[in-house]
Amino acid sequence: MRINALDYRLWQLAWPLMLTNITVPLLGLVDTAVLGHLESPEYLGAVAIGGNLFSILYWTFGFMRMGTTGLAAQAFGRRDAFAQSALLVRSLLMATAIGLGLILLQQPLIRIGLSLMGASEDVTRLASEYASIRIWSAPAVLCQYTLVGWLIGTQYPRGPMLMLILANSLNMVLDILFVTVWGWNSQGVAVATVMAEYSATGLGLWLVWRRRPLDLRFDRQLLGVIADYLAILQVNRYILVRTVLLLLSIAFFTAQGAQQGDTVLAANAVLITFLMLISNGLDGFANAAEALVGEAIGQRHREQFGEVCRTALRWSLWGALLFTFIFVVGGDLIISLLTSIPEVVVTAKVYIPWIWAMPFAAVWGFLLDGIFIGATRTRDMQNTMLLATIGVFLPVWWLTQSWGNHGLWFAMLSLMLARAAGMGWLFFRHSRHDRWFTRSNPTTGINQT
Repeated sequence: MRINALDYRLWQLAWPLMLTNITVPLLGLVDTAVLGHLESPEYLGAVAIGGNLFSILYWTFGFMRMGTTGLAAQAFGRRDAFAQSALLVRSLLMATAIGLGLILLQQPLIRIGLSLMGASEDVTRLASEYASIRIWSAPAVLCQYTLVGWLIGTQYPRGPMLMLILANSLNMVLDILFVTVWGWNSQGVAVATVMAEYSATGLGLWLVWRRRPLDLRFDRQLLGVIADYLAILQVNRYILVRTVLLLLSIAFFTAQGAQQGDTVLAANAVLITFLMLISNGLDGFANAAEALVGEAIGQRHREQFGEVCRTALRWSLWGALLFTFIFVVGGDLIISLLTSIPEVVVTAKVYIPWIWAMPFAAVWGFLLDGIFIGATRTRDMQNTMLLATIGVFLPVWWLTQSWGNHGLWFAMLSLMLARAAGMGWLFFRHSRHDRWFTRSNPTTGINQT
């Protein structure tokens, strides 16, 4: 295979992001492994339920990462230092305000969220204890989204890598200390996560401060006015809907698994970790595509746009092949390392063939997400997710309920394929009719006056 300059550039961006992303499910692996070796599956189930709740809660505001990346990448392509800085300042202020709001509303949010999960009484009680601690990380997590998005968009992928390696390394150490040594169980996992999140946010703030333009002064213009913040929200509203739909699908998956008992819930928690490895690993190429596509559109460079898409696709497919090989050859071993509860091990091994099919089913959607984010065509992402969720995922689940947990995994696989098909069709149409560069840049809320 011939390696050209764009391959090297893509890998310069992708490998730190891949390492960064993989540390996230690796953290989940540690959480799972630590709790999976306790005497009861309730602790593992509680963290699965509580973690799922926070995935929904926090990634509802995932537009703060994805939207920031696309807008920052286009500003970077235009070499507009003020726009880059103003976007960062305003997004951080929004993230902090939203995070504090989540803390103030924690009781109804946790109560309603857990009631919808449908877990057993013991698991729900433990999950509530976990959630009441974890919620205090909200401002840090949302600020991290903004910092990571900005650093990716300005093509400094080592920044997110350093942030998340710090967070996840610290979390792993504290998990072992709090749970294994001190016996805090699921509460210890929550405390470790909160401490790690604030540490990563502090490092991220230091990194962006070092990357600020030396001639840029902090003044009132960077703060903007209310209309600027509303404009940023308007740009990202489609990502919000798309993200909520995806997270609700995962939450529905978890809740339906819980209906089949704590053992199935715990087994699915183990296997979902595999899915997170796939998504976070392959997202390295998608994240690199976000930055390079945004830069190409900011410079209105059609040829570069096409080359970026083709190069990212080629490497994404190689990555999917690697994950498939690892899971087929070593999947049973990984399950055994994650939990020693016999019934959970047996149950997880029954359903692992669905994981074998996931890399090639999901890779297309992951990559296209990156391209559409870099191009700030977020409405397309919303519409395809609506179709995939309402038109495919739920009907497939309904028709396969008699299959039990197999039907649930088939519905999840169908969701991934439907996302890929919808976005692939739109990509083809936009490319055929030259629509990637035909519209004016979206309103960003970044104005100097």
